[in-house]
Amino acid sequence: MSRKPSFANLRGQTAPVPPPQAAATPQATPVDAGQGRGGTSRPASREGRKQIAGFFSPEMSLAMHMLARRQNRSLQALMAEAFNDVLRKHGESPLGD
Repeated sequence: MSRKPSFANLRGQTAPVPPPQAAATPQATPVDAGQGRGGTSRPASREGRKQIAGFFSPEMSLAMHMLARRQNRSLQALMAEAFNDVLRKHGESPLGD
């Protein structure tokens, strides 16, 4: 299976794509709650956090990635700002980061 092109391609530069690797076999032993797949621990930046995901149009994805790049911010930071704005709009207290 081939990988999707990177947003780095938008700058006219192509990022090297590593060759696809064989699928890992599932582990027979249970994984601790504080650890991710493969028994590796989570990065400290993800401790105590939950993932929120959604599916958006390619145009929305491109617009958000380009805005994040122009503002030198992460996509996650822009999404947190947007979610806080929605919470304020509906009379809820924004929760930050």
